[in-house]
Amino acid sequence: MRELLIATKNPGKYLEIVEVFEGANFRTVFLADLNLEDGNFVEDGETLRENALKKASYYAKRAGMLTLAEDSGILVEALKGELGVKTRRWGAGEKASDQEWIDFFMKKMEEVPEEKRGASFVCAACVTDGNDTQIFMGETAGKITKKLESPILKGLPLSSCFMPDGMNKVYAALSAEEKNRVSHRGKAITKAREFLVANNFSGGDNREERH
Repeated sequence: MRELLIATKNPGKYLEIVEVFEGANFRTVFLADLNLEDGNFVEDGETLRENALKKASYYAKRAGMLTLAEDSGILVEALKGELGVKTRRWGAGEKASDQEWIDFFMKKMEEVPEEKRGASFVCAACVTDGNDTQIFMGETAGKITKKLESPILKGLPLSSCFMPDGMNKVYAALSAEEKNRVSHRGKAITKAREFLVANNFSGGDNREERH
């Protein structure tokens, strides 16, 4: 069974990714369990794709393992240009608790009318063995609800107020199967899983983006 490093320290994201890989012939490893020194790593890409690639490449080299990294962000119609790649660093900031972050966000959205509450979550997922690299994209459109409609999932505060199109429940209220089917991260990680199950990396620089 091949080991796959999931390059995130966010427990919510890790659990979602592990659920997608259930039944695949991989033993997933949580980055937070490796105790790697990463003080010189800076997530400063200008796009989600750049950040995913940078994280995957950095940790694959440090750990010497096949690595999967992702970066996600939300685009909100009423807050054009304010979130995206900066989502977790926006507003109350990345050091804020989940509750503090989402309280700031919901306050900002408080007076936004229904017709301007549209939003899209986007995810870039990158897999690399240090030589071959593949990037997979996922996107889900929906809207921001007027209030939190489910308890906050650790590390994923927006899941309590983002309702994907075609569903009557927010992300956080969906079952794992439902969320992996419709979510931006589920779509991107499923593509990565299918690729990894079907292929063995064979060396050489083969960077490719798949939608």
